[in-house]
Amino acid sequence: MTVTLLGATEIRRLAAELDVTPTKKLGQNFVVDANTVRKIVHVGGVQAGERVVEVGPGLGSLTLAILETGASVTAVEIDHRLAARLPETAAAHGVPNDALTVVDADALRVTELPGDPTVLVANLPYNVSVPVLLHFMETFPNLQRGVVMVQAEVGERLAAPPGSKIYGAPSVKAAWYGPWRLAGHVSRQVFWPVPNVDSVLVAFERDAQPRGDEDMRRATFRIVDAAFQQRRKMLRQALAAVLGGTAAEASAVLERAGVAPTARGEQLTVDDFVRIAQTIQH
Repeated sequence: MTVTLLGATEIRRLAAELDVTPTKKLGQNFVVDANTVRKIVHVGGVQAGERVVEVGPGLGSLTLAILETGASVTAVEIDHRLAARLPETAAAHGVPNDALTVVDADALRVTELPGDPTVLVANLPYNVSVPVLLHFMETFPNLQRGVVMVQAEVGERLAAPPGSKIYGAPSVKAAWYGPWRLAGHVSRQVFWPVPNVDSVLVAFERDAQPRGDEDMRRATFRIVDAAFQQRRKMLRQALAAVLGGTAAEASAVLERAGVAPTARGEQLTVDDFVRIAQTIQH
């Protein structure tokens, strides 16, 4: 049996049956275009036999496109009605019994994933996309790569290089795990309801070697947060509180780490921030 995809008419019928009105609160916008979900799966490089985790499957349009490749899916869905209905929809579209596992839970609280997925593919709710991504990267080290659809400005920030105006704490924290890149724009017209923001695809690959252990990650992220909370200030001032208490002490630490005390956070790479954290710990 081949897996078939959802069409716009069926998506609206399912939503009406389940009394689901896409809500801004949950950031729900359902994709109603088959070409778009296939494009997302293609960008994610999903192969038959792989285990994929999907966050926020909704009514299942992207889920079915992933399953169409012969991969299996662990889908994490916070809305109980949608979580309960998804296996039924999948079965009706030719999905084998063992190919889909649904986890009825808040993605931000999930700490275990059945099937140990290695690929993340998701149309993420706009209001929680960065926290969800960082939680999954931190909690599931087996996730090797993936692609997410997010609000354009969020995606641009995740993939921003040092020195750009939109480079900030999310850019550095994402880069801790590996490189992120913009991988395509998505038309507003493929969504129901049509959102009032643009969307992009962001692809990532995890580095083969981690930059440090959990303590090092926490220390680095604390420095990153401090640097961008006062992004207009030079690092010797912005980081004074976390590097000893005074600008002079912060300057000494920064110099030992090979970072100019007069630099600003947006000029530093993730590895610069890691060196600062290492310098404090030694």
